[in-house]
Amino acid sequence: MDGEANGTLDPSCGASEPPYSEELLRSLDLPGRFLFATLTLMTLIAILVFIEEAVYIYRKIPSSKRSIIIWINAAAPVISTTSCIGMWIPRSTMFTDFTAGIFFAIVIHKFLMMMIKECGGQKLLLRRFEKSHFTISTGPCCCCCLCLPRVPITRQTLFWLKVGTFQFAVFRPVLVFLSIVLWSNDNYLLDNLSPKEPALWINIFMGVLTLTALWAVGIVFRKVRTLLTCKNIIPKFALYQFIVVLNHLQTVIIRMLATQRIIPCAPPLSSTARASYIAQQLLIMEMFLITVISRVIYRRKYHDLEPLECTDEEARDKKQTSKIILNGAVVEDGLPKFCNKPSCSAVAGSSAQESVYSCTTNSHCPCQNNF
Repeated sequence: MDGEANGTLDPSCGASEPPYSEELLRSLDLPGRFLFATLTLMTLIAILVFIEEAVYIYRKIPSSKRSIIIWINAAAPVISTTSCIGMWIPRSTMFTDFTAGIFFAIVIHKFLMMMIKECGGQKLLLRRFEKSHFTISTGPCCCCCLCLPRVPITRQTLFWLKVGTFQFAVFRPVLVFLSIVLWSNDNYLLDNLSPKEPALWINIFMGVLTLTALWAVGIVFRKVRTLLTCKNIIPKFALYQFIVVLNHLQTVIIRMLATQRIIPCAPPLSSTARASYIAQQLLIMEMFLITVISRVIYRRKYHDLEPLECTDEEARDKKQTSKIILNGAVVEDGLPKFCNKPSCSAVAGSSAQESVYSCTTNSHCPCQNNF
């Protein structure tokens, strides 16, 4: 800092690579070491809170929702852990950011699937909204395009919404792999956004995929938020949105400030390395809070949705199934009781009444009850 003011630039300020972890740790003063220890402790606590929550979910939540909710709850601890690793080892920042990005791409798809599961599954969701429409003029892509038509809720529409989030979970790892390959050949630098460099075009394509996935989640949430109010879906969606903003938008803004030299270098950290350093420390604190809040929200017990009313055809089938036919055949759980023997007879008596059961010679005849 003093060197910049005197017109002399510290060699580390113009370095293209972040410092090694040993060099960074040697440069820390007492408050810096205390901050490192505190942030590392917060990361460890977040991991322990998640493990305890995962055990609770595994024991208490039905198997159909168990893995999805664990994936969603793991988003904040995973981002906190990767940020902590990047803070201790600055040269691993690109890989830790890629790991957190890949994981959260999967979480976005899982969140969409969780909303469908909370509605009772795809079939029940389609039945609940069979005469309704999706409003596609929603954020983050088309919130200003109010002229867009409303789309009927069908199996095909729901399929394309799933594709909208699934493509991000598939293509994000592919783009990350391509970036690492280009980086190994010195063709990919995070802070080099020249139109002639691949980093700009990869980031633009990744941004388009991200907005598409977020758009699909927003369309479904806008439709089911009233139905799933009893499931506390609005606070869950708010936490999910906070992770999106903090993990993506906040980091991009801080790095843009470093590119414009608004964030000065602080030896041994260059401007870009210091921006990543600041973003990682902020993410550790923010993800710690989100982990604790997620534990409170997802650990509550919610009431189940009210069952759908049967259609006329289903009611007629149910009524026919529940009838006692064939001279008063015994019915258990809506189905007649069958004999496995060619012929049988049994006499059952009680203080209130006597029942005589007899079977015909058919091997699968229904037992008959004569009152």
